[in-house]
Amino acid sequence: MSEYAHTLSAVFPLIFRKYGHKTETLLHRRRNTGYQDGKLDIAGGGHVDEGETARMATARECGEELGIGVRTEDLTFAHLCHRFSNRVYYDIYFVVERYEGTPAVMEPDKCSEMGWFDLDQLPEDLIECRRAVLGEYRQGRQYSERTEEL
Repeated sequence: MSEYAHTLSAVFPLIFRKYGHKTETLLHRRRNTGYQDGKLDIAGGGHVDEGETARMATARECGEELGIGVRTEDLTFAHLCHRFSNRVYYDIYFVVERYEGTPAVMEPDKCSEMGWFDLDQLPEDLIECRRAVLGEYRQGRQYSERTEEL
């Protein structure tokens, strides 16, 4: 059986806000996850569990990781990134159109901080594949492929 036979799906909520003339996105710093710890990532991402749709997983992850209520019907598909190297991932991104509550760090063992960042000046320590997807999304492209170490 090929090493690519097993694929994983992950979801990422793109949460934006207007701040003056800027558009900002919500990011958090990874900690104790085993994947790019210490770097910034899109806040609220996670794996799709068995029996879930991608939208269901996004809404669940928003509640678990950010403490906000998101309805599946308030998610708009934004991008699919097929990442592959020693593992294959399908990363599915949704824009969160509406949510209830205020985003907060709900899993401090996996996230050391969270904040809003200007889309036009993303921080240098943002995980590179997330930076690339935000660029693809802003250019209206809904699909990309990336080869990298996972």
